[in-house]
Amino acid sequence: MQVCATSPFAQEQALASDARWRPHDLLQLRSLSVFDDEPPWVREAFARAPYAVVRRALAADGFVAIGVRGVGRSQRYGTWAQLAEIVHAVSPDMLAKAAPLDGRATLPAFVAFHAMQSDPSGLLAGCFDWGPTGSVGFELTTQIPVVSVSSDLDLLIRTPEPLSLELAAALLNHLQTCGHRAGIRVDAQLETPAGGVALSEWAAGKARVMARHARGPQLIADPWADNRSENA
Repeated sequence: MQVCATSPFAQEQALASDARWRPHDLLQLRSLSVFDDEPPWVREAFARAPYAVVRRALAADGFVAIGVRGVGRSQRYGTWAQLAEIVHAVSPDMLAKAAPLDGRATLPAFVAFHAMQSDPSGLLAGCFDWGPTGSVGFELTTQIPVVSVSSDLDLLIRTPEPLSLELAAALLNHLQTCGHRAGIRVDAQLETPAGGVALSEWAAGKARVMARHARGPQLIADPWADNRSENA
């Protein structure tokens, strides 16, 4: 987020993240709390689309960390919603089979997305729960045009179990091929027990990868290590 509101609770009260709302879920809100130093564009953006994305941050009981999207990359605002404000939640994997608005399917990001939806090999759809985030996910959810000719395609791929380097490399190659054919960049994030990990980092076989978690980012060797220990 480019700007973030001061939390409406003491930091020592930020002990957990509510499991009902996962990172990258889009929340429809009936209202949006106002905090000091809020950017002037936030009210207009929320009036146009009363949705916010769940971000990775710990929160006090009764709150969830969210991000509001404006026009352009510079308009991103991290703030907080009370759980009573939530009307509905849409997760990325709920959008895996969604179709764009009429006349929007020829935009490169939607072309690449459609190629992944209809892939006969089933490499993505046949093995994982996945879906679009970023501008594509936002547009499919809100039905408000925000995807442009130059928009990237951002994906979330749920990997609760270990992903082999071989399969990760094949998956990365498949996604990059779809993006190259459409003329855009595809950025995929693995949702692991340790947090969000870039598919490109894991597929590269690095000794340690950056895992983004509500408690903060950390470099780790195995994003599934804790899960293995619990199941041992």
